[in-house]
Amino acid sequence: MTPERTAAEAAEPLTDAGKERTTRWWTLLAVSAAQLLVVLDGTIVNIALPSAQSALGMSDASRQWAITAYALAFGGLLLIGGRVSGALGHRRAFVAGLVGFAAASALGGAAANSGMLFGARALQGVFAALLAPAGLSLLTITFTEPRARGRAFGVFAAVGAAGSAVGLVAGGLLTEYASWRWCLYVNVPVALLAVLGATFVPRDRKGQGVQGVQEPQEPQGAQEAQGAQEVRGAQGAGRLDVPGALLSAGGFAAVVYAFNEAEPRGWASGRVLALLTAGVVLLVAFVAVELRAPRPLLPLRILLHRARAGAFVAITLLFVAMFGFYLFMSYYTQTALGYSPVEAGLTLIVNALAALVGATFVAGRLHGRVAPRALVVSGLLAAAAGMLVLTRLSADSGHVFWLYLVPSLVLTGLGLGCVLPPTASLATAGMAGHDIGAASAAYNASQQLGAALGTALLNTVASSAAAAYVAAHRAASAAAASVQGYTDALFVGFWILLGAACAAWALLGAGGGRSAALP
Repeated sequence: MTPERTAAEAAEPLTDAGKERTTRWWTLLAVSAAQLLVVLDGTIVNIALPSAQSALGMSDASRQWAITAYALAFGGLLLIGGRVSGALGHRRAFVAGLVGFAAASALGGAAANSGMLFGARALQGVFAALLAPAGLSLLTITFTEPRARGRAFGVFAAVGAAGSAVGLVAGGLLTEYASWRWCLYVNVPVALLAVLGATFVPRDRKGQGVQGVQEPQEPQGAQEAQGAQEVRGAQGAGRLDVPGALLSAGGFAAVVYAFNEAEPRGWASGRVLALLTAGVVLLVAFVAVELRAPRPLLPLRILLHRARAGAFVAITLLFVAMFGFYLFMSYYTQTALGYSPVEAGLTLIVNALAALVGATFVAGRLHGRVAPRALVVSGLLAAAAGMLVLTRLSADSGHVFWLYLVPSLVLTGLGLGCVLPPTASLATAGMAGHDIGAASAAYNASQQLGAALGTALLNTVASSAAAAYVAAHRAASAAAASVQGYTDALFVGFWILLGAACAAWALLGAGGGRSAALP
């Protein structure tokens, strides 16, 4: 063998490794862009809604459907989106979701009436329900090495955490200086750039997955039964669990709609109680169907694993508290401090930057070096401390920005950044094939339910606390009553985060936490 041949052969593996690294980071860029679309769209339209209402002649009663249509379609179809992603192939489902989301955004931007806008928003939710689990699944199967996985999930989480703040700023700027329609049109170039990046993503390989979470050992008889079930599932791999799909879509949609209706109507409203009851009944029926289905939409073993259950509980309760926090930060800065919508959004950039630091420089670098429990619990406690800072506010507090807002925004941002990467990793670790899509969908559904519940629950607390304050202090100003409502709601958020930290500590125990860390 000649020296030249030896050198060429030695260089070949390096070239292949370099190509693989390039492919992985293209995957991260494409998935992060898609995540930005999904998260940003939850807030950017809120800012544009008053202008859209005026332009399209929407009534006050109907305007909420520009928000609700997206939330119902997204939350209700996530599990189906995860199943379709697993059956279609995560890369193919990802591209289909991006193209569909871009088309729906263009349709919404060109809306000639309110019905056209509501329909376009529902279509955005449909394709987001396919896009979100497919993107997280791609990230899971692409990054398996601990250090690279930590950095990738850190970037992914940072983009998700920053998306809401970016949406507020972008929505304000676009509405003020261009048109409310550009709050929808802006999705199109972002989606198309993500599609371009997805062309570098390799196609799914059969059985591809990621190891790391040790599944509970089962008795031999149970293992044989499970093996027979998997064989039956493989024979019907292309079949959709239709009863499970209908029950899950109906159940999640009813619960999300109930949370949305609870904000204006109150939790004692007959409509809200009926929706909640219907949602719970449908979801209980969904669980019963999934226990017997040969190819379940959501294999319940995904939820019953202790480490994954801890991740789902932590992220749900974090979103309950944080979405209430964002809501009150927006209200307080604009009504009490007199900030413009753009200034209020720019204030939240502090939170986004802190989340970026927490996700990439803390959680990303410590991934695989410390137990997930340490990161998750520390992040939840940091976010709780940030909430507690704001509970000390009063209507006549001075130097609010530096003494209250900045410390709170930094602590909650760092907490969010430390919780998102390890929970996303735990939710999908140890999964392969269809199960990756199902686990990714369940993780996204946990976020959606937490966000919807948090907005409705904490807004109800704030309204009730403000009314009670006025009743107890007849001479109280409206500003004092509002601030009292905000601080009481944030105190509830503080206790929710403490409860989440305790639950994460228990579920991600010392042994479970170490076994959950990916090799």
